[in-house]
Amino acid sequence: MSLLTRNKAPKIAEHNAGRKLFGSRAATIIVWIIAIVWTIPTLGLFATSFRPKIEISETGWWNLFLHPHFTFANYSAIFSTSTVSGIPNGIMPYVINSFVITIPAVIFPITIATMAAYCLAWVKFRGSDLVFYGIFAMQIVPIQVALVPLLNLFTGGVHIGSVTVVPALHIAGKFLGIWVPHTMFALPLAIYLLHNFISSLPRDLMEAANVDGASHFTVFRRIVLPLSVPAIAAFTIFQFLWVWNDLLVALTFTGGTEGIDPLNNKLAGLAGTWGSHWELLTSSAFITILVPLIVFFSLQRYFVRGLLSGSVK
Repeated sequence: MSLLTRNKAPKIAEHNAGRKLFGSRAATIIVWIIAIVWTIPTLGLFATSFRPKIEISETGWWNLFLHPHFTFANYSAIFSTSTVSGIPNGIMPYVINSFVITIPAVIFPITIATMAAYCLAWVKFRGSDLVFYGIFAMQIVPIQVALVPLLNLFTGGVHIGSVTVVPALHIAGKFLGIWVPHTMFALPLAIYLLHNFISSLPRDLMEAANVDGASHFTVFRRIVLPLSVPAIAAFTIFQFLWVWNDLLVALTFTGGTEGIDPLNNKLAGLAGTWGSHWELLTSSAFITILVPLIVFFSLQRYFVRGLLSGSVK
C-alpha cells in the first residue's frame, strides 16, 4: 500500500462514518415525524372524548390544552343504563359481545393452524407440499366474494335440484355463525406463517426427540409449542386486531340479532337519528381503540421476531 493510500484511508473511513451517522439521524427524525403525524388523529379523538358537547361543536379539540375543561360526562353517558341514543343499556353489553366474538375467533384459528403447520412441516406424507400450496393459494380469495355463499350455506344449505348436499346449518345470527367465518378466513395466512416458522426449527432437535421415543403429540406439545411462541403471538396480534375492528363480517352474519351485535355495529347508533349525540362517538370509539392497544403493547416484544421468522424462510 502506498503512502498516499495510507493517508487517505482514515479520511475515507471518517467520511463513511459521518455519512452513516447522518443517515441514522435523518432516519430517526423521519420516523419521529411519521409517528407524530400518525398519532395526531388519535390524540384529537382522546381529547375530544373529555370535552363538553357545546365546546365540541364550537371549537377545535386543541382548545382543551389551551383552556383545560375536562368532563367525564361522555364516558358516563355511554356506560349508563339509561337510554343513550337508542341504546338503553349503554355500550357495555356490546363491549362484552365484542370480547365473546373476538377471543374464540383468535383461539380457534391459532389452534387449528398450529397443528396443521406442524403436520405439514414435519409429518411428511404424499401430497403434503401440494396441500400446503393449495392452502397458501386460498389467500387470494377475497372475503367479500365468500360472504354471500357462506351466508346461504348457513341459512339454507346446499342443494342440487331436489337433492340436499349439505343441510342448513342454522348458525347465522349466533356467535358460532361469526366464529366460523373468521376462523376460515384466518387459516390460510396463519398456516403459512406458522409453517414457515415451525419448519425452520432445528432438525436435530426433532430427530433427538424421535430417538427418545417421543410421539408427534409429545414433540408438538413439549418442543414445538414453546419454541413457536413468537410466531403465535405475532399472528395473535394480527387476528385480534382484524376481528375486533371488523364490521363487514359481523354485519353479514349477525342477521340483525340484537343480542350478539359487537360494539362496532352500534357505534353509528350512538350519534342519534339527527346526529344530536355524535360527541358520544369519541368516547366510545376511544374504548374500541384502547383494547387493541393493550393487546399490541402486551405482545409487541414477540411481534417483529415472530413476523420475520414466519414470513422469511
